[in-house]
Amino acid sequence: MTTAGPTGRSTGAGRGRQEKTAPETASSAVDLVKIFGAGDTAVRALDGVTVEFPAARMSAIMGPSGSGKSTLMHCLAGLDDVTSGRVTLGGTDITDLGDKELTAIRRQRVGFVFQSFNLVPTLTAEENITLPMDLAGTKPEADWLSSLIDLFGLSDRLSHRPDQLSGGQQQRVACARALASRPAVVFADEPTGNLDTRASGEVLGLLRRSVDDLGQTVVMVTHDPASASYADRAVFLLDGAVVDDMARPTATKVLSRMKTLTP
Repeated sequence: MTTAGPTGRSTGAGRGRQEKTAPETASSAVDLVKIFGAGDTAVRALDGVTVEFPAARMSAIMGPSGSGKSTLMHCLAGLDDVTSGRVTLGGTDITDLGDKELTAIRRQRVGFVFQSFNLVPTLTAEENITLPMDLAGTKPEADWLSSLIDLFGLSDRLSHRPDQLSGGQQQRVACARALASRPAVVFADEPTGNLDTRASGEVLGLLRRSVDDLGQTVVMVTHDPASASYADRAVFLLDGAVVDDMARPTATKVLSRMKTLTP
């Protein structure tokens, strides 16, 4: 199965993307272990994960429930500390950084897109987009911000508050917010989980364009094979370990692989 994005481009095999060479690494983990709890109740959520996510690519992290995919993303983004192993973000080893340093790194180098949008209801779309930079005391680049607003089709929605926007429009605002500071990597956790099929395709297609047209890096956790087909590659986890790394995934190939991972 292939799914057409908002530009009409097929997102399955043969989607015509130009091949890119020698990408830099935007985020990586080496021998990453994450254990929750202790003693008899300890849960080994990640078990020696080593993986790299290249810059200017869109990558999907997949696996059955409880496989460790969200935990991996949280560790890569510096939201969770690690039990052992190393994590790098934008060329910086963040494993042993303190809370203040991690907060600064996340503000400067990381964008987040969540399933629940996480927009401030009292702010306009434009104010939500610039909120992280306002909190950090920085100003967005005017040309970059304008390009994002155009890309996500929000120029006529900037004065609207979240309750005046559809779910798809709210997630477009969230995506523009994640990209506004030109982060080293955008982490998206089930970004289309609350959207219908059409809105999902629009949001995923726009994230795809942010990679192809703007050189951004997106690492997306998803359970949906159609969503994964928008990515350049899909990394599969099972029981906290990487079990496959698929280049140019299609919905059919991903669905077939997922079936082998589900009892």
